[in-house]
Amino acid sequence: MANTRHFLTLTDFTTDELHGLIQRADELKKLFRSRTPHETLKGRVLGMIFEKSSTRTRVSFEAGMAQLGGDAIFLSPRDTQLGRGEPIEDSARVLSQMVDAVMIRTFEHEKVETFAKYSSVPVINALTDDFHPCQLIADMQAYFEVNGDIKGKTVTWIGDGNNMCNSYINAARMFDFELNVCCPEGYEPDAKLLDENKGRVNILRSLEASVKGSSLVVTDVWASMGQEEEAQKRMQAFAGYQVNPALMDKAASDALFMHCLPAHRGEEISHDMLDDPRSVVWEEAGNRMHAQKALLEFLINGKFGE
Repeated sequence: MANTRHFLTLTDFTTDELHGLIQRADELKKLFRSRTPHETLKGRVLGMIFEKSSTRTRVSFEAGMAQLGGDAIFLSPRDTQLGRGEPIEDSARVLSQMVDAVMIRTFEHEKVETFAKYSSVPVINALTDDFHPCQLIADMQAYFEVNGDIKGKTVTWIGDGNNMCNSYINAARMFDFELNVCCPEGYEPDAKLLDENKGRVNILRSLEASVKGSSLVVTDVWASMGQEEEAQKRMQAFAGYQVNPALMDKAASDALFMHCLPAHRGEEISHDMLDDPRSVVWEEAGNRMHAQKALLEFLINGKFGE
């Protein structure tokens, strides 16, 4: 277990490994589009534990494993003893004797940390309340495809200091860019992360100031899963924190726009923002599958490719 690699946050990998993931994801995307077989995980099985609902995450992992020649098993809380109170440690010990990797999408980040501690196979964080590292690999791949290396650039996050924002802070460190976080007071990202990244992350209140000179503008919904009861309060707090083409006009001339989806048009984005020429949201979404295929190859085979 001591030598088993996991992917719970971006910082579990080195900068070189993250760049290698993106490069391999790009290769896998080309193989997929040319319909070239690439069954590098033939006979391997991925266990997928979902305690939060999903569209993109389930389809991208399941389709990705099929394309790599392997299989994926979907487990909802109704399908596992975890949902009936079995200790995470016990589930981890048992499942890791039957599958080659485990992907977990859940609420508390401590759950994936505990599962990884007792798992003898790689564990992938497919989203927790604190981090969403798989999405960040897809985002970085989308940026690299259009504008090349993001090193030294300025990125702007607008909205809630949520799991995506926390992962963008980690990305700023690992990919060496500056991050502006524009959010209302009281909705800042994790304080410990901010403290660890002083000088690289700026907290701003003005949308215009935050996007000035920025090469990438990113946002997310104002109320994430599990925050529905706060939705009305958040609507008031975030009123005015909308990304629209007029705001994008104030960013750098090569600026791109991203959103991890699903989006609430008319709230955090204007109705026309996803269809703006600067939006790479659809490529970003599709990249989830390619980036995760590269990740699965690396964690299960210990290398990219055959």
